[in-house]
Amino acid sequence: VADLVDATVGAAAGSVLTGGRAPDRKGYFFEPTVLANVDPSALILGHEIFGPVAPVVSFDDLDTAVEQANDTEMGLISYVYSGDSAKAIAVAERLEAGMVAINRGLVSDPAAPFGGVKQSGLGREGAHAGLLEYLETKYIGTPLG
Repeated sequence: VADLVDATVGAAAGSVLTGGRAPDRKGYFFEPTVLANVDPSALILGHEIFGPVAPVVSFDDLDTAVEQANDTEMGLISYVYSGDSAKAIAVAERLEAGMVAINRGLVSDPAAPFGGVKQSGLGREGAHAGLLEYLETKYIGTPLG
């Protein structure tokens, strides 16, 4: 996580608004971090960041935002924040991600399937959809009569 943040700042592809380092204590921790003005070509945007880092990319319109969000080989979770619920759902439907959270930070739920698309996973775990991963569908055709 620290290497991705450092690479972004070092390449002048974004700036730390808050956080940006590991606290000076024992353990594997990283401060909640917001990277502002992140360049759409920044290395950090092509990685799954399993840490408290939010890279913020500016855009001029929703089509550009969706295009930028989908321009990655990863697709585990996407987040949409908006005061317009209908617009947020429309954007969520266009995002290439296995899960999308709207106006919330937590997307997982024991009653919901968990998993990504693209290089972020195949199939789902949890809930009814998770059970389907253990089944094999078979079609048998036979003449009637």
